[in-house]
Amino acid sequence: MMAVGKLVYDVLGIYSGIIIASAIMSWLVAFGVINVRNQVIRVIVDLLYRVTEPVLRPIRRFLPNLGGIDISPVVALLLIIVIQHVIANYIGF
Repeated sequence: MMAVGKLVYDVLGIYSGIIIASAIMSWLVAFGVINVRNQVIRVIVDLLYRVTEPVLRPIRRFLPNLGGIDISPVVALLLIIVIQHVIANYIGF
């Protein structure tokens, strides 16, 4: 059971990094710092979107419209931190 808990804990940590990377990439694209016409950038942005969107979309449905500011990554990260904390306390590491 401890190995499964550690695996879930680590996967959630990796997913947190992916959410952060996705948010940063979306800002860089929105401010024109990187160009999505570059095929490599487009593939990276699309991959990050496809990996994070299944988690962020349901969160967005419950959040109020803040006029173009998407706080769903922050909410997702907070939920991941809470889940990791529960796992760490349950397993004892």
